[in-house]
Amino acid sequence: MNTEAYEPLAASSHTLPTVAFVGGLVIAGALVWAVCLGVRVMDREPRRPRAEEHGMLPATGAVHEEFERREPDEIPPAADGAPRLRPYQLRHSPSRRSEDQTRRRWLPGSSGAFGSGGPGHV
Repeated sequence: MNTEAYEPLAASSHTLPTVAFVGGLVIAGALVWAVCLGVRVMDREPRRPRAEEHGMLPATGAVHEEFERREPDEIPPAADGAPRLRPYQLRHSPSRRSEDQTRRRWLPGSSGAFGSGGPGHV
């Protein structure tokens, strides 16, 4: 049996654990460095607010949603010869509060939405 071919493998088998150990030390050192860097970055950040510095509920309690029906606020067409409306002449909101504030109710027999599988208006 020829053992000369196996001698380099035997020699490298002693260096493999050493290389793995050194690689592990390098990785562990990199992790320790990253943690130290993170601590330094956190020290430079402004402190977190205390509990008494947070916002408080108003004396009237929590604010609830308000529901209102809106309708589009149409721009009047310009009369012949009248100058066009400029952006600063328009209102801030594209819609306005509707005169009729009653809630729309679901009608039995009508579908809930497009593609809901219902028969639609019957």
